[in-house]
Amino acid sequence: MTTQLTAAQARRIALAAQGFARPRPAQAPPVGTRTLTAAIERLGLLQLDSVNVFERSHYLPLFARMGAYNKALLDTVTFGAKSRYTEYWAHEAAIIPLRDRPLWQWKMDAIRARDENNPASWIHSNRDMLQWLRDELADKGPTVAGKIEHDANKRRGGWWEWSDVKRGLEFLFAWGEVVSAGRTRFERTYALAEQVIPAEFRDAAIPRDVALRHLLLAAGRAHGIGTAPDLADYYRIKTTVAKPVLAQLVEEGELLPVTVRGWDAAGRVTPVYLHRDARVPRRIEAAALLSPFDPVVWERARALRIFDFHYRIEIYTPEPKRIFGYYTLPVLVDDRIVARIDLKSDRQNRVLRVQSAWNEAGLATGHEARIAALLRETAQWQGLGEILVAGRGDLAAALAAELDFGESNSATPLR
Repeated sequence: MTTQLTAAQARRIALAAQGFARPRPAQAPPVGTRTLTAAIERLGLLQLDSVNVFERSHYLPLFARMGAYNKALLDTVTFGAKSRYTEYWAHEAAIIPLRDRPLWQWKMDAIRARDENNPASWIHSNRDMLQWLRDELADKGPTVAGKIEHDANKRRGGWWEWSDVKRGLEFLFAWGEVVSAGRTRFERTYALAEQVIPAEFRDAAIPRDVALRHLLLAAGRAHGIGTAPDLADYYRIKTTVAKPVLAQLVEEGELLPVTVRGWDAAGRVTPVYLHRDARVPRRIEAAALLSPFDPVVWERARALRIFDFHYRIEIYTPEPKRIFGYYTLPVLVDDRIVARIDLKSDRQNRVLRVQSAWNEAGLATGHEARIAALLRETAQWQGLGEILVAGRGDLAAALAAELDFGESNSATPLR
């Protein structure tokens, strides 16, 4: 008989799987390397994104789960010379454990075959450029794209228009020939795989079906509970490809078929998978800012289903058409998303700017003090001295009042 869960139970399962099951102690010791790596292992990956108006996205999931930590330490762990991590298109561009790189050989091969079999692909008229880039990296060693001396290393248009050098490096990166050798100020350093990746991870041959099983099981563990599209999306596997693998995992007892009250589509039951080791906590105690690229909310249909939270990032929306703001972050309090806040780190003036603050279906009411405390912790983590709340949004006034009250009663005011 299939187990039925409530929507609240499913919500708590999902958050527990993502590391939100235990409240952070008031006086925690400094976060060290072991704690950081354990958190990354739980997630399986950290999605990268270039937007830096508040903070780059890969720093935020760990802050959400463990509070303030030294970002330079994470840089060393993930991008340092002895890092046990690498980068690949594992969701979007993402940091992944080095040991998982062989799980992506099937995708590297598939992308290369797609490009080779597409007569319109850029590669067919630029094979000389690709070979030149291979030779250049072999001769000069790891380097950033901007320092490669070539007449074609010029943008042809706006900021997002790549030079032919950058374009060629990205093709080779997608094929697995070129890898990341770390980042400096977020700019990727490119290297030939043999210059950076140990042979044990570079030459391992993992069949596609074995890799897919591993990745979907990892997705089930990381999400705790989810539909087939949820689990497939974790590592951007097509749902049609994922479904037979998920059925196999059910047969093996790794995933358990369940139903969740309220998750069914009109007129039909939505199949749901529960990881066999998933916990069902009685309650979640958390207060966190979620990156738009946090696994808790990165699949927007899942965020709507689990949290009744309709989320669209408005970075690419013209300003007059934005509803909530340029870079709004969901605010998690306990097991609900109660607000969304548009943040900007004004580093020059050492100010955390709350551009707008919105009460999500009234859920933030009564939680203003916890949200204010979260913003104070955020400002301190960012090395900012002041929090300024603009008047936009139906939570802005209450939040500003709470921040003013908290500062006037704080032993260590931010101003």
